[in-house]
Amino acid sequence: MDNGKAKTIDDVARDLKISKSTVSRAISGKGRISADTRQKVLDYIEKSNYRPNPMAKGLSESRTFNVGWVVPGNDYMTSLYFYQRCLQGVINTAIKADYDVLITTIGEGDISGLKRITENHKVDGVILGRTLYKDAAIAYLKASRLPFVVVGSTEEPGVIQVDNDHISACRELASILKMKGVKKVAFIGGDTELVVTDSRLRGFKEGMTGVRTQIYMDCDDYEKVKRSVTETVSSGADCIVCEDDRICQMVMESLKDLEVEVPSGIKVASFYDSKLLENYKPQITALKYDPLELGMRACETLMDVINGKKAEKRQLLGYEVTLKGSTQ
Repeated sequence: MDNGKAKTIDDVARDLKISKSTVSRAISGKGRISADTRQKVLDYIEKSNYRPNPMAKGLSESRTFNVGWVVPGNDYMTSLYFYQRCLQGVINTAIKADYDVLITTIGEGDISGLKRITENHKVDGVILGRTLYKDAAIAYLKASRLPFVVVGSTEEPGVIQVDNDHISACRELASILKMKGVKKVAFIGGDTELVVTDSRLRGFKEGMTGVRTQIYMDCDDYEKVKRSVTETVSSGADCIVCEDDRICQMVMESLKDLEVEVPSGIKVASFYDSKLLENYKPQITALKYDPLELGMRACETLMDVINGKKAEKRQLLGYEVTLKGSTQ
């Protein structure tokens, strides 16, 4: 098999009809690879005149062929449809690059899971699934110099971001509701530590200029939502705008308990649509985003950063306004 010319990693990959990263894994002993494939590669290079160049050798020895997907540890958040679909987008893209996805969670004031996979050199880069104000995970990753991308927005300089255009989307839906004649509107929002919450509230305010509004924040459980809904109904408001699908679900249940009909008693809209809302009658006016695309774009961007390519600092993906029976 030795023809006198030193073979490269490209030659080995071509001759064995496998990817270069699979050859690298076989040589380094790191990453996901079957025992049979590894032995096939080792047998081949033993019989051939294979000589890895220093750059290829360094690459094979330093990469894990794993990317980290880091999400909040709150039980309800990790089960949300958004995170599931976004993760699927990350996985679909990672597989094409011959990478695996390592999932870990972080909690309020606790980023030990992120530190563990970083300091133990388990991943070549990280995707953060959400962003906070005063975000400890972002500060840590910047200091670690590990490649990373955030799904969401941040004011922290130098951070590569992939997000939906929440401000424009929420402004547009709020403006449509205003044009439909709503006179007094309540906004029920979630965790004010989340950047996305602030973005959606900002879009709501910009779209509702000139309309009387009531704003309820940090409504993160059913009792808080129901109190807000009860006060909203008592005040004579004619519309409730929910920050996301989970809050909208709790709003609809609260209105049912209060025996208030939608839309005849009060209109309802959501700034995020998902499967949580698909069985309500009437159907809910909402904003549609594509979390699968968000995950794919974030992973594609991270791969560019890992491979030393220039990556766009901030990407904003599109949205769709769906007007349905809940605001007629």
